[in-house]
Amino acid sequence: MQKQPIEELSAESTRHGSMESIEPYEELKENRTVTRQGKFLSLLKLVRFTNFVCNATSGSNGTCYTSAECSRLGGVEEGTCAQGYGVCCVVMKSCGDTTNVNNTYFVNENYPSSYDGTGSCQLQVTKANSNICQLRLDFDIFTISQPESTNHLCLNDQFVVDAASPVPSICGINTGNHMYIDTGVLNTSAPITLSVVTSGVTFARSWKIRVSQIPCNELYTAEPGCLQYHTGVSGKLQSFNFEFTSGLQLSNQDYAICVRMERNFCGIQYQPCVDADNVNSPLTTMSDGNVCVDRLCGDQFNTVSGSTASAAAYSFTKPFRLFYHTDSQEGASTPAEDGNRGFCLDYVQQPCTS
Repeated sequence: MQKQPIEELSAESTRHGSMESIEPYEELKENRTVTRQGKFLSLLKLVRFTNFVCNATSGSNGTCYTSAECSRLGGVEEGTCAQGYGVCCVVMKSCGDTTNVNNTYFVNENYPSSYDGTGSCQLQVTKANSNICQLRLDFDIFTISQPESTNHLCLNDQFVVDAASPVPSICGINTGNHMYIDTGVLNTSAPITLSVVTSGVTFARSWKIRVSQIPCNELYTAEPGCLQYHTGVSGKLQSFNFEFTSGLQLSNQDYAICVRMERNFCGIQYQPCVDADNVNSPLTTMSDGNVCVDRLCGDQFNTVSGSTASAAAYSFTKPFRLFYHTDSQEGASTPAEDGNRGFCLDYVQQPCTS
């Protein structure tokens, strides 16, 4: 008897069922041969694929699953992957939901429309497995109310993270920014809660936050203590809610921004992003009386006291880290600092010379 081609086998022609009835990420194919007694003997071919990140048709980042697994996770199929064996599955969660799925999006109610309500919208995130050490939050869309205009406190709207390590609350416009969140001790399963708290005046709020689960000890795992972690020979660093014309520096910020030292690079250059409106002189003394010796202060980025122009700064201290701290007073301080917008720096790593 001639063998039946694999492509023509269906769930009805095999006692082992179809792809949907087996373990996720595997597909069963069957070849059949005939024994001496004329009975069928099944030879199984197992097709496996990993849950890699895929490009969904909507432009979002999905994860490659089987169709059945995507449905079980509550995701939406947006294209195929793994040579057609899988689907690009986009998982979105909103207020009151819980997830342990890598690459989940936390979105506002009525997404993709904006949200103009008040209250607390929470997503609870648990580890996908015991080897998860961090969450990475990518703010694909993040627009909530600005801080109040005097001391730049987030009084109306706030994004709050309840996690193992303290995370500063933020508000305003943060599209394109990111955070790394420590998930706590290895092999523990305490959940992390992401909350968007909205109140005050009417406002068209919208958010779409990608939640990635980061394994321990990988090349892309952030260094301990880094709220933001950048990779690559060059890039851009900026404070939350920074914008050249309308951004406001947020109060009560205290965190580290880190840059991974790439291979064969030993130093780093920091240069202010281009801003034609920034023409104020640098400070030698901060508003709290601290002398600017081990820090850069004021509106000009320059290590030379009295200089009226910004200039590049170099560091060969490793690891590459910037520490950013703001207090609770802006406009109420003496002198008043109500015009602060935060900072934006371009960085370029410097090659080793020996």
